[in-house]
Amino acid sequence: MRKGTQNRASFSSNFLLNMEEVLPAPVNAAISGSIEFVYSFEPLARKTVVLVPGFVGTMMQTIADAVGFDVETISMLMGMLMCYPLGFIMKALPYGKTKHLFSFLLGAFLLQFTIGVQWIHQLVSSLVAYVMFLILPPELSKIAVPVWAMLYISAGHIHRQYINYLGWDMDFTGAQMVLTMKLYSLAWNLYDGQALAKGEGSRASKKCAPFAVKELPGIIEYLGYTFCFSSVLAGPAYEYVYYANACDGTLLYDSNGKPKGKIPGVAWPTLKPFLISMVCMGIHVVGNGMFPLLDPVDPQNATAVLVTEELLSKPWFQRYGYQWLSLIFVRMKYYFAWKNAEGAQNIWYAGFEGFDEQGNAKGWDVSNNVDIIEFETAPNVKTLSASWNKKTANWLGRYVYMRTNGSLAATYGLSLSGTVSTLDTISSSCLFQS
Repeated sequence: MRKGTQNRASFSSNFLLNMEEVLPAPVNAAISGSIEFVYSFEPLARKTVVLVPGFVGTMMQTIADAVGFDVETISMLMGMLMCYPLGFIMKALPYGKTKHLFSFLLGAFLLQFTIGVQWIHQLVSSLVAYVMFLILPPELSKIAVPVWAMLYISAGHIHRQYINYLGWDMDFTGAQMVLTMKLYSLAWNLYDGQALAKGEGSRASKKCAPFAVKELPGIIEYLGYTFCFSSVLAGPAYEYVYYANACDGTLLYDSNGKPKGKIPGVAWPTLKPFLISMVCMGIHVVGNGMFPLLDPVDPQNATAVLVTEELLSKPWFQRYGYQWLSLIFVRMKYYFAWKNAEGAQNIWYAGFEGFDEQGNAKGWDVSNNVDIIEFETAPNVKTLSASWNKKTANWLGRYVYMRTNGSLAATYGLSLSGTVSTLDTISSSCLFQS
């Protein structure tokens, strides 16, 4: 049974009691009613889960029981690994709408495979945003679409906190955060494209000119980007122009069909992050078993290991050492996901940066979301933040900090505008990640 179904079943019992203790009765009643109203559409939404045969769920449950993991974790792991054979198919497909359609359908399949009926959130929020793009001028959609995307992900976070207070779920919010960054960025990309075409645009628009989009993509191209199979589960959320150029061939070839430079092979750019991801997964499985943060038997309800009487009775340096080691092993899970996605992107050149004016290959940093060694050995906070979740940092910098009149040259706090912009950026990051 999917965790979303489990939570719904327990919604009216255990977790609701926690909310009744901390929320005023009218607020609690309003939130409860809103959640039940949304749940009433589940039978209709379930009819949209048509890409995954029923026997697949039974098979995944059997595998999960055999290896001792929950079915959600196994499904997510298998979904991420499936991106590699799918990437080779994507690379072999002809340029144009075929690639876009494949990207959308296989992204939808992976969402249905991993989170089931909850995939409908990505579809609904994407289509509503597309309607906004159609009917609103870029001057308005650059505000309306980000607001819509942020409200949607915030509602998802609040819902999870409400039905599973202090718990953890593998629900739709992980993929929704990736989608939020894509929608938010595209709204500003379209605005920049129009403004720069008119010879206008702010300093931020000119700074982000390489990512500007001149016209709204067609619905197939749009859904191919928002549901892109190789980044839909764990990111990274990269710019639309990189996706579009990889799909239409302009990343590698000029208008005459000639290569823009010596096209690099994808073997090592794919194999290297894949091998790193496998090593990180192995370290996580072994290390997390030795130094767990949560109770291995009942992580949802039992007391976290760090605050058990047994660990609290130990000297401070032992507690610190345990916490330090356990957090390293937890981070390995994120390293696996990001490096796995990086390799899957590189298979079909979506992670390739293209060529410079002399025809030299720029590199493969488009989908690189973490620098593991740099992060683990960072001598300061600046290096630390620049090495972790890099594409989210890019999004916050380009479309939050720079768009709120932040000084591009000033460091944090040097000016009032810089300080306000920094606070806006931090607030957006906190809201985005709950």
